[in-house]
Amino acid sequence: MYKFHNGTKSTILKVVDFFYPPFRKLMPLQTFRYAACGGSNMLLDIAIFTISYNFVFRKQNVDLGFYTLSAPIAALITASFVSFFTGFYLSRYVVFPESSLRGRVQLFRYFFIVILCFFLNYIFLKFFIVYLGWYPTPSKIVTTVFVVAFSYLSQTYFSFKKKKEPPFIVD
Repeated sequence: MYKFHNGTKSTILKVVDFFYPPFRKLMPLQTFRYAACGGSNMLLDIAIFTISYNFVFRKQNVDLGFYTLSAPIAALITASFVSFFTGFYLSRYVVFPESSLRGRVQLFRYFFIVILCFFLNYIFLKFFIVYLGWYPTPSKIVTTVFVVAFSYLSQTYFSFKKKKEPPFIVD
């Protein structure tokens, strides 16, 4: 497992960093890694949402017996479950490897932010689909843009923050 983890991490870093040079003047490496990893995870999330909505749930509500989920919300739950694990792995090992927080603290904070993002997704999807009458997939794409901005800031300054270095004092 250790070899798999290191090999996977190393491969992802090589691929992402290969595409960095044209963006070097526009953003720091960490921001590029976040954009690349987050973008890939976002595409995975949208793909799973679309496949779940159209082919797994077949655009039909899901009756749980005690509650009925709409097909878009069922697809959101399915996509969120998968993208949670891939997102945490990429954030912890590719984007923010220098974080000084312990892994379980990172996981808890990441989970907390993901829950907030889930509710933001839920609120935006309901708004776009129910109140504006948009189709689910475009609604998910627009929703993702809003949620990504919140996620980036909260992951950078909360979930994977670095300890501040004490100022250098000369005696």
